[in-house]
Amino acid sequence: MSDLKCSKDKAPSQLDATFWDNLWQNKITGWDLNAVSPPLQLYFDSMTCKNKSILIPGCGNAYEAIFLLENGFKNVTVIDIAPTLVQQLLSKLAKYAGKELTIICGDFFKHTGQYDFIIEQTFFCALDRNLRTAYAIKMKELLKETGKLAGLLFDKEFKDGPPFGGSKTEYEQLFNEHFNIQQMDVCMSSVKPRLGAELFFELTKK
Repeated sequence: MSDLKCSKDKAPSQLDATFWDNLWQNKITGWDLNAVSPPLQLYFDSMTCKNKSILIPGCGNAYEAIFLLENGFKNVTVIDIAPTLVQQLLSKLAKYAGKELTIICGDFFKHTGQYDFIIEQTFFCALDRNLRTAYAIKMKELLKETGKLAGLLFDKEFKDGPPFGGSKTEYEQLFNEHFNIQQMDVCMSSVKPRLGAELFFELTKK
C-alpha cells in the first residue's frame, strides 16, 4: 500500500513541517548518507521473517526502506513531515505502490498503528530535546507487545542543532522507564564520518 496522507497539523515543535520542507526544497540535507546505513544493513540482514511490519519515522530519502523492499520485505511504512520530500518518495518508489510500502506525510506524534519493528535513523536527533520523553512514550505505543525499537543514536554533542546529540547514560535514563535495553553499544560499522560517534541500540517493551 503506497499512499500520501498529508497532515495539516503542526508538529509539536518549533522544527515544524515548514522548517524541514524548506531544507528539502533547498537541498540542505547534510545528514543524508546517499545509501543505507551500514549498521542498519547488518541488522536487516539478521532479520529472518520478511513479513514483519516495519516503521521508519523521519525517513528522509528512505534508503533503509529501499534496502528492505529490494530484499523481499513485505510490510514497510515510512513517515516524514516534509511534503516536498514525500512527493519525491512517491515518484521514486512508485513501483512498490499498492504492494509492500506505505508512505505517509505527517506528524509522527499523531501517527497510529502497531509495528513489529521501528527503525531509528537520524530521527531522534532531529527532534527538540524537550520531545525526547514524548518520543519514548510514542514509540512504546506504536510497538506491538513483542516489538523492537532499534537503530542508531549519536554518542556525541553538537554545538547547535539539529542534530541534537547525547550520551549513552542520558539515553539509558530516558528509555529505562518504558523499555528493556537489549543492547546499546558503540557501533563499529558506522560510516567513516560517524565512526566512534554512534551507538547501536535495540529495545523491547516493558
